[in-house]
Amino acid sequence: MAILVTGATGVVGSQVIAHLQNEGAHVHALTRSPEKAKFEGNVTPVKGETADIAAMRAAMRGIDTLFLLVPNAADELTQALQAMNIAREAGVKGIVYLSVFKGAEYAEVPHFTSKHTVERMIEEMDLPVTVLRPAYFMQNDVRQQEALLGYGIYGMPIGNKGISMVDVRDIGDAAARELLRRERSAVPLPRVTFDLVGPDALTSDSIRAIWADALQRPIRYVGDDLDTLEAQLKPFTPDWLLYDIRLMMQRYQQDGAVATAREIDSFSRLLGRAPRSYRDFAQATATAWASK
Repeated sequence: MAILVTGATGVVGSQVIAHLQNEGAHVHALTRSPEKAKFEGNVTPVKGETADIAAMRAAMRGIDTLFLLVPNAADELTQALQAMNIAREAGVKGIVYLSVFKGAEYAEVPHFTSKHTVERMIEEMDLPVTVLRPAYFMQNDVRQQEALLGYGIYGMPIGNKGISMVDVRDIGDAAARELLRRERSAVPLPRVTFDLVGPDALTSDSIRAIWADALQRPIRYVGDDLDTLEAQLKPFTPDWLLYDIRLMMQRYQQDGAVATAREIDSFSRLLGRAPRSYRDFAQATATAWASK
């Protein structure tokens, strides 16, 4: 039997696979182009995507445990519910589902509410699922390279309420731990939920200061203007996703997304260590940029 990982070639999925490989797990990696996939070790590329029901049914055969990451798509909710039902019909004994931090509270943000709706299905049907709720990814800020290095600007309008950003390496670690726990159990395990959060309440001021220190140069904050953000992203972002991002940033500015001490402690116990800090991420990223 094997573990099926969806989103296998993405930022999170690749981290999940890397951690599973370290434990010698037999992994099936779902990808649209298995002929192009470059996996090492005991990883079998499987053709498919969560939007393709026939492919998902085929991919689920012989699978004990599923890592379900549904891409940010206009029909994300439909894809997620379909995949969850197919897994249930296939007799998958354990699932790790990637949801989102503050999904219930950010009700007006489409991809937050989609993930929270899937959580409602999991609870209503009492499915054997670990729900992981990651906060905003630190690695999203790798896209700030041009703004930071070229213009001395941190360009995401996150505001000053605070966000407990999480490192994707910690997400991959947590997901792998829960997948292996469920895979190695002789029986389906009860559902459980973890908030995946960083140790700090990061604001535009604190992030600006961290990057200034990491890059050894003055860094300015772009400001809270969401119209400017929308205009900058519009040339390469579909309208539905652009509006989703705007709504998310609006809530970050209004209310923040700060983890409690209890949530941080719970995540630390899952990892067996403290979650990585944004300062460590920024220093490592700055070093990597300088070496190119």
